[in-house]
Amino acid sequence: MAQIKESSTIQENKKYALEKCPVTYVMEKIGGYWKPIIMYHLIGEQKRYSELRRAIPAISEKMLIQHLKQLEQDQLIIRNARPEVPPYVTYHLSNAGNGLVPIITSMAEWAFRDINGDFK
Repeated sequence: MAQIKESSTIQENKKYALEKCPVTYVMEKIGGYWKPIIMYHLIGEQKRYSELRRAIPAISEKMLIQHLKQLEQDQLIIRNARPEVPPYVTYHLSNAGNGLVPIITSMAEWAFRDINGDFK
């Protein structure tokens, strides 16, 4: 993977946008295709990796693992691993992740309304 030059103009602009624009900050945390979908499936319950895989069949294993790690690093989800064999790992929304629930549910509600033609 290519090394990112920290002092580049693009990185400076990105840093400025993250500090000054709240939408940019949120999109940095939950942006992309899969993160909001993963969080949507964790609303109100904890799930194991296999349950998330079944709930989101279009996501590859690599992408699910990668995004779960990123969401955990950003403290939006919590990974609980029980020390037993076989490993028993569950994921659930953190307090910060629960703070995004109204946004994610609003996105879902908008989608249902748009699909039903409510905006035409």
